[in-house]
Amino acid sequence: MSTSDTISAVSDAPVAVWSQIDANNAKVLMSGNVNVYSLGGVWTQIRDSQDVWLKQGDGKSKSLTFDASKVTFLDGAGIAFLIGIEEAQTTAGAKFDVVGLDPRYEPLLTEFNPIGNLFPVPVVKPKRSFVVSTGMATQNLIDDAVGLISFTGHLAADLAWSIRYPKQVRWGDFVNAAVQAGIAALPIVGLVAFLIGVILSFQAAIGMQQFGAVSFVGPLAALGIVREMGPLITAILLAGRSSAAFAAEIGTMTVNSEVDALVSGGLSPIRFLVVPRVLAGILVAPILTLFADIVSIFSSMLTMLIYGIPFINFYNGMLSAVDIEDIGSGLIKATLFGVVVSAVGCLRGMQTGNGAAAVGISATRAVVSSIVLIVLVDGIFAFISYKTGF
Repeated sequence: MSTSDTISAVSDAPVAVWSQIDANNAKVLMSGNVNVYSLGGVWTQIRDSQDVWLKQGDGKSKSLTFDASKVTFLDGAGIAFLIGIEEAQTTAGAKFDVVGLDPRYEPLLTEFNPIGNLFPVPVVKPKRSFVVSTGMATQNLIDDAVGLISFTGHLAADLAWSIRYPKQVRWGDFVNAAVQAGIAALPIVGLVAFLIGVILSFQAAIGMQQFGAVSFVGPLAALGIVREMGPLITAILLAGRSSAAFAAEIGTMTVNSEVDALVSGGLSPIRFLVVPRVLAGILVAPILTLFADIVSIFSSMLTMLIYGIPFINFYNGMLSAVDIEDIGSGLIKATLFGVVVSAVGCLRGMQTGNGAAAVGISATRAVVSSIVLIVLVDGIFAFISYKTGF
C-alpha cells in the first residue's frame, strides 16, 4: 500500500462504526479499506462501547451483529479486531453474528478457530485445606530427613575411603576450598569475634558491678568464649559464607548437567565434589575457632581495662577458669560444626532443581539448614558435656 493510501485511510471516515439498536441489540459496521492504520483510531473506542453495553442489564440476552458487507480490503489487523469483539461477546455469554464477510477472507478467519485457543480460561488453583498443607509439609520434612540420612551414610563411607586411599583425593579442590572457606574468612571472623568479646564483657560487667564482682567477668567471659561463643560464631559465619558458596558452586554444576556428566562417566559426585570440601571444612573450622577465641579474649581484656582490671589480673583469672579440656571441647565442637556446614552446603547444591532461581534457592536452603543443624548439634553436645563433664 502506498503512503497516499495510508494517509487517506486515516483521514477518511471511520472504517468501523458502533451503533446500538436497542438495549439488547447492537451492530458494528465495517466499510472500506480495513487495515492496521485505519483501525488505529476506532478499535479502542468500539471495544469500550461494547464493554459498557455488555455491563448494562443481562449480558446473556444481548446480541451483536458484525456487518462486513461494505469492506473492500481486510488484513490481519481487521481479523484480529473481529476476533477481539467476538471474544468479549463469548466471555459475557452473549450472541455474536458475522454477516457480509467476503468468502475470500474465510480461510484467514478459520485459522484462529477455535477462539478458545487464543483466549484460554485462566486455571484457578484450588486452595489446599489445612490438613492437606500440613500433610504435604510433613511429607517434605520426612523426605528431606531421609535424603539427609542417606547423604550422611554416603559421605561417611567416602570419608573412610579418602583415609584409605589418600592419593585419590582431589587435593587441589581441597586447597581451593580451604583457602576460600578459611583464609578468606579471617577478616570477618576476626571482626565479629572482636565485637562479641567487647559486647559480652560489657554486658557481664554491668551485672557483676552491682555485686562488686567485676574481677570475675574476665574468667567467665573467657570460659564462655572458649567453650561456646567462639565455635558458635565461627560456625554461623561459615554457614553464611562457605555453605552458601558450596551450594551455589555445586548447584550451578547441577543446573549445567555437569554432575550428571560425572555419573555418566562412572565417577562418584560425592568423592569428586563433596569429600574435598568437607575435608576443608574439617580443617579450617577449628583453626578459625581458635583465631576467634584469641581475638575475643583479647577484646575482652581491653574492655576490662575500662573497669580497672589490668591485663595480668585478667590473665591469671583466665588461667584459673579455663583449662585444656575447655579448649579441647570447643575445638571438637568446632570440628563437628565444620562437617555440618560443608556437608549441608554440598547436599543442597546437589539437590538444586532447574531454572534461573534454583541456585539462589539452594544457597538459601544451605544457610538455613546449616544454622538449624548447628543449633541441634550444639544442644546435643551440651547435653553430652553435662552428663560427662567434658
